Amino acid sequence: MIDQSVCLAGVTLKNPIVAASGTFGFGREYGTFYDLSELGAICVKGLTPRRREGNPPPRIAETPMGIINSVGLQNPGVDAFIAAELPELRRHDVKIIANISGDTPEEYGEMCEKLSAAGVDLVEVNISCPNVKAGGLAYGTKPELAAEVTALAKRHSTVPVMVKLSPNVTDITEIAKAVAEAGADALSLINTLRGMRIDVNTRRPILRQNTGGLSGPAVLPVAVRMVWEVACAVKLPILGMGGVSCGSDAVQLMLAGASAVAVGTACFTDPYAPVKVRDELTQIAQSQGHGRVAELTGGVLPW
Repeated sequence: MIDQSVCLAGVTLKNPIVAASGTFGFGREYGTFYDLSELGAICVKGLTPRRREGNPPPRIAETPMGIINSVGLQNPGVDAFIAAELPELRRHDVKIIANISGDTPEEYGEMCEKLSAAGVDLVEVNISCPNVKAGGLAYGTKPELAAEVTALAKRHSTVPVMVKLSPNVTDITEIAKAVAEAGADALSLINTLRGMRIDVNTRRPILRQNTGGLSGPAVLPVAVRMVWEVACAVKLPILGMGGVSCGSDAVQLMLAGASAVAVGTACFTDPYAPVKVRDELTQIAQSQGHGRVAELTGGVLPW
């Protein structure tokens, strides 16, 4: 039997497949299809300091190869998650990654303290959010802002801190280097690409917020390229994501440099997608003579 375990920022996952944040809720619905212990980790829906209702609809639109969403971080708040959702998740043999978003660096620090004390395995810091102290500029678009929130998260967390990078920048390696120097334990990428759709009959944007985040198969080549660039630029473990819908997609991200792979939008069309990706990835690794799936990481060959 091939060894499916991988290490992500010092945390051992039984297999490299992670349910991506924002597409898996808190696992309750998917748990009716299969045992959540089948997964390596679950990255829960993005948490904020207080409850958020999210953006008004329409807030999801299909595209030929994915979706655009502007859900707006709808969630019950970090305290409600710790009280009502985390105990249920802990019933399963799966690592828990808490994704957090804040309007100020201090909010990130407060959530890191609470979630560390509650016993999550990792914290994923979403730096695609606007910093109200910097006039609404997203943390992930400027190296100094990304470094600031990373350093503060690290000071307040007792579990590994993974920073989620935005692809909506000129050079993603600049941001990766900044958060690495600020003490990040791992990186996750990519977040969604900013996109827009217009109804040609009403001439209005389909999404109420005009634009949203594009995810799904269309973004896979961008994700593979950015994971490869970041893996060449910094020596941190990477959780690769973006358009994964089958085992060969996941293998591409691992060959590019990812230690583990998240499956997101594919879950909307097939709730079993993460399990299928795991099995297909394992079959590919085994067929290529590997004894461990971790041996795929960084295995891309130069021309």
